Amino acid sequence: MPPGPIFDNSYARLPERFFARVSPAPFTAPRLIKLNAPLANMLHLDADWLSGPEGLAFLSGQTIASGSDPIATAYAGHQFGNFVPQLGDGRAILLGEALDHGGAVSTFN
Repeated sequence: MPPGPIFDNSYARLPERFFARVSPAPFTAPRLIKLNAPLANMLHLDADWLSGPEGLAFLSGQTIASGSDPIATAYAGHQFGNFVPQLGDGRAILLGEALDHGGAVSTFN
């Protein structure tokens, strides 16, 4: 992988009751629908590389980038009228939180 995202996985540093460490499920034949090249650049990623097989493996979680820390997040709340102490948030696996050139955080899900 070429120089890539600078990960700062703040959520993975929380107590373990807030997440579960998981490995992404196998995904066959990932394909790119649309690539935001300016955003890729802001996240220290090469747009041409992301468009290729290695980039698709990274984006689909089949290759775990250095510094990435895949987790499934959780929260507590009410569901169907009852309090549930642990729920998932419905999004895909959080592959990592990356810093852009300005220090803002973006997530890879």
